[in-house]
Parts: sequence; C-alpha cells; structure tokens
Amino acid sequence: MSVPKYTFSGHESFTCKTLWLKKGYDFIRSSKNFNSPDSVVELGVGKNMVASIRYWMRAFGLTENDEPQTVADYLFDSNTGKDPYMEDMGTLWLLHFLLVSTCEATLYNILFTQLQRERKIFDRQHVLNIVKRMMTEDGKQNQYNENTVKKDIGTLLLNYVLPQKAKALDDYSALLIDLDLIRMDADGKNFLFNIEGKRQIPWQIFLYAVIKMKGKDMTISYDTLQELGLMFCMNDMEVIEMCKVIMEHHENTIAYSDVAGIRQLHFLNNMNEEEVLNEYYG
Repeated sequence: MSVPKYTFSGHESFTCKTLWLKKGYDFIRSSKNFNSPDSVVELGVGKNMVASIRYWMRAFGLTENDEPQTVADYLFDSNTGKDPYMEDMGTLWLLHFLLVSTCEATLYNILFTQLQRERKIFDRQHVLNIVKRMMTEDGKQNQYNENTVKKDIGTLLLNYVLPQKAKALDDYSALLIDLDLIRMDADGKNFLFNIEGKRQIPWQIFLYAVIKMKGKDMTISYDTLQELGLMFCMNDMEVIEMCKVIMEHHENTIAYSDVAGIRQLHFLNNMNEEEVLNEYYG
C-alpha cells in the first residue's frame, strides 16, 4: 500500500486514551464543533487534548472532515454500537488495522509494513532512518523535520509499548497497549515486534481487513496477504493458517489456493464488510 502523504503531527504528543474515541464520536454526533471555544468544556479536556482527540478520530479512519464514517457508527453508536466502550479485544485489532491502513498517521504504516520487513528488532534511530530514506526517495526530503518525526516515534511507542517505569495509572491508558504488538528490551533502548507471544487476532477481523484491502478484486495476491500479516505481526505460517480457517468458515464463498508456489485467496462472491463484523460481534 503506497503512503500518499507524510503526516507526523497533529496528536500534540498525546497517545490515544482508551475512552477518547467514544468521547469524540459522541461529541460529533451531538453536532458539536472541535473549533468551538466550548469544546474544552464539552469534552472535559485541555485545548491541546481537544486537538488530539480530533486527530485520533481522523487517524483511525473514524471521521472524514469531522463527519463520522460507517465503522464509527457501527462501533460507537450509543443505541446500536457493537462495542462503544471498547471492551472487546477484537475491537482493538480492528482499530489497529484502521490506524495502520488508513495512512492518515503515516508513521504507523511505515513502521509495521516497511520497517518490519527489514528488521524485527529496532531502535528509534532505525525508525528515523527509514522515514528519511523513504521521503528522500519520494523527493520530499524538504518536508522532513527530524524533531517532528522524533516526537511522532515517541507517541507511537507509547501507544503500543507497556511502560517500564509508569509514574501514574494514566501511563497505562493508551488504547493499543493490550495488543502487545511491540515490546521493549530490558535496557529500554531497543524494541521488538512481538511475533511469538502476541495475542491472536480473530479470523473475522482478519477477513474484514482482507475485504478492505482487496477493494473490488476477487483474487488477493499473497503479497497483499503478507502485508496484512505484517500489520498484525504474523509470520507466513500464521497467515496461511488464517486463510485456511477463513476458508473453513466460508467454504462456499472463499477458496485458498497454493499451486506451483503461487498462493492466493479467491472470493467466489462479494462479501459485505458489515456482515463479516456481525459474525464476530453477533
């Protein structure tokens, strides 16, 4: 998946807190405006946090031009939402996929789908280097600001990595920590993609991600499946097993083939994203 633009700011160095997305969704649904002076009172947070909530809503693909998208209504609607308070691990996997695939927060896509191809253990400098290299290759080196990218790297790591020396309960409130996708080594300098001991993604959420990635195509190449695997820190064997599990549950709709070393997933009929999510949340 190409990264169409490079955005490394907007979060005001705040991680996405556990209840911010629901709070932001309710705020928008009640026709409130993030630019209003009252937004600070309405959301019960400081001015910079208002900007951060707005940013994270966009970064997770839940809003576009401050208008809620279908998936936001599906999850967070107070009456019909499937998991408004994000108590289900599947919801965290879904939000992680949206964050990485939407590319609004560029660094998340670069880290999981590009850097992870090159190394499973990394430090902050490795992330800086790949961002600079990619922007230079795209002729956008003039837009590269090292301090901005450094802050973005720090925020990303706080979003995913269990804090070693937490000073307050709030240090554990980042939304995606529970996925356990990135760990810190003992000296706190290196990080690793947690391929072995991570939590397992539900097959329905993986299938939803496949449908989102494939667009109108009925055949999904293994390159695309591998990219999805990287997003979820899965190795090749896990991706293949996941394809087989999906095929078992949808044998009349989906076929996985491995012929002469060419691996593909075939859709015999179009599938509705929401129906797939209903299989999980139903």
